[in-house]
Amino acid sequence: MKVLIVNKFLHPNGGSETYIFEVGKQLQKMGHQVEYFGMEHEGRVVSNRLDCYTGNMDFHTGKLQKLRYPFQILYSTEAAKKIRKVLDDFQPDVVHVNNFNFQLTPSILYAIRKYEKQTGRTVRIVYTAHDSQLVCPNHLMQRPSGELCQECLGQKQWNCTKHKCIHNSRVKSLLGSVEAKIYQHNHAYRMFDTVICPSHFLEEVLKTNPDLDGKTVTMHNFLPEQELCPVKKEDYVLYFGRFSEEKGIKTLLKVCEKLNDIPFVFAGKGPLENEVNQLRNVKNIGFTKGKKLYQTIAAAKFVVFPSEWYENCPFSVIEAQYYGTPVIASRIGGTVELIKEGMTGEFFEPGNQKELEEKIRNLWGDSERLEEYTRNCKETDFLNLDKYCEKLLQIYGGLKA
Repeated sequence: MKVLIVNKFLHPNGGSETYIFEVGKQLQKMGHQVEYFGMEHEGRVVSNRLDCYTGNMDFHTGKLQKLRYPFQILYSTEAAKKIRKVLDDFQPDVVHVNNFNFQLTPSILYAIRKYEKQTGRTVRIVYTAHDSQLVCPNHLMQRPSGELCQECLGQKQWNCTKHKCIHNSRVKSLLGSVEAKIYQHNHAYRMFDTVICPSHFLEEVLKTNPDLDGKTVTMHNFLPEQELCPVKKEDYVLYFGRFSEEKGIKTLLKVCEKLNDIPFVFAGKGPLENEVNQLRNVKNIGFTKGKKLYQTIAAAKFVVFPSEWYENCPFSVIEAQYYGTPVIASRIGGTVELIKEGMTGEFFEPGNQKELEEKIRNLWGDSERLEEYTRNCKETDFLNLDKYCEKLLQIYGGLKA
């Protein structure tokens, strides 16, 4: 099978890029041909045979001419023309679309369907939703103030303009609302054959768009291959991830200050790093990955995941349990689907400092319960990359996984 993977970034940039690289490598390992299409970048690590990509556009640095900005985010003629060249050359059976809005735009969907009509070939378009972009113009379901929001669901995207949801800018938010309304009117997203949602939560959110009716399927994120070696538990509670407000770091730091007799380890980086470094019982080991991260997670008594925004399918929650470490997490978004409450971890209400403090204190002092949770974590059954791609191939073939 020939698979063209589309994503606006083709260099290491975040979770969606890790996803496309890992999926692509596994599909190739399984004997399938894989090429990529997206923006050119000096750090690009994947390719197509023609070396044909769009120019690199960064809307956050102001490098794009302001007069072209509104037109570029609505329809990219460059992306449409260049993906057509790749389609003609590669002749894929499936185009697996990932993040595309603003830079590549839905122009690529029209180009694929036009290619299909003109050549008589059948091309399935599969989309993996890494966020709520198809129903929420700022893709976070969160206002600049940090307040959670679902007002745009049900095709009410003008609320994005009302609340200045995109970078707290009325103009950019208006453009986001206009983009959403244009593609709603044109039913652009009906061109997807299947939409893969990494959580049931996100699937229910996306189903508020009638153009996606009957097209969605939930597949939780996969675990990459990792050789697990025995690691002895140590006396600390771990947070690993981004040091930012939406991740619940401010709430967690207040709790750490109260629980000054419990040692905490923080692994990550972000805008609140100075605050993290202020507390005596918090050790910041910085951004960590690979074997060191595995050992840090596996050695922790338990992990705290205090996020205060709608997480989709947080990999860190899966990873912690897979490595035999229980999780105390906020009850929000797709996180709820990943922990067996009272078996592999516990929940607290997002932002509830008192409840989180009690949960940490009680679990830290209950060695018997901790040992039970740890045993249960080692028996969890999450998808590995091989099984994930087997299900993905079923979807590519027109079946629901």
